[in-house]
Amino acid sequence: MTERDVFEYALLRVVPRVERGEFFNAGVVVYCRAKSFVAARTHLDETKLKALDPGADLIGVRAALRAVEGVCRGGDDAGQAAGDDAGRRFRWLIAPRSTVVQPGPVHTGLTSDPEAEVERLLDLLVR
Repeated sequence: MTERDVFEYALLRVVPRVERGEFFNAGVVVYCRAKSFVAARTHLDETKLKALDPGADLIGVRAALRAVEGVCRGGDDAGQAAGDDAGRRFRWLIAPRSTVVQPGPVHTGLTSDPEAEVERLLDLLVR
């Protein structure tokens, strides 16, 4: 039997008009403590974005989603979080905020391959 580890994940939601509270899923962040793994994958559905807010800042939303991916990668792309371990970067990303890109609730599961889990969840819950 393949060893499976606990992982946590949160969906990334795009909330183009925060005051309205309408959102759609545009990415997922996955963290596996046992593997010191954190990664995010995003997919922006421009049609949904324009349906919720025809005047939405497409470039800004894309930049915010790319920034989440960068924090997960670490290094220079992580900005001030560059020195943090995977767990601290995940916790920072899932902290509640009132911005155009917001994390959803955290869920857990078991996986033998966290990298594959990121893609599976993106396909299942975002695309």
